[in-house]
Amino acid sequence: MKILIINGPNLNLLGTREPEIYGSVSMEDYLNELKLEFSTDAILYYQSNIEGELINRLQEDDFEAVVINPGAFTHYSYAISDCLKNIKKPKIEVHISNIYNREEFRKKSVTAESCDAVISGFGMKGYKLAIQSLI
Repeated sequence: MKILIINGPNLNLLGTREPEIYGSVSMEDYLNELKLEFSTDAILYYQSNIEGELINRLQEDDFEAVVINPGAFTHYSYAISDCLKNIKKPKIEVHISNIYNREEFRKKSVTAESCDAVISGFGMKGYKLAIQSLI
């Protein structure tokens, strides 16, 4: 299976950004682990701090399923939500932290309703759980 992992703003800082919340492993290191574990599947990766670039990448449609962590866009990007609605492939939203145990504004996801499932609060393992669910 060809799975696109797509990360939103500030997730390029994983490993150094608020390690007490997001852990100390970089996405590049974790991505290498995922590619080894799921070696029979193609795992694509894209990250951007720019909303339109995330939408453009999703619209390339060169994947069979999506694992998306929209970052802060989770809480207000109706544009990403609309884009996800148009993708007729499996989609799982992932959050490293438990968004329901954080600031009030983080407890609402406008993108979740356009996905098939949400995994929240399992740390980086959430990406692995999403991939396992998809395959």
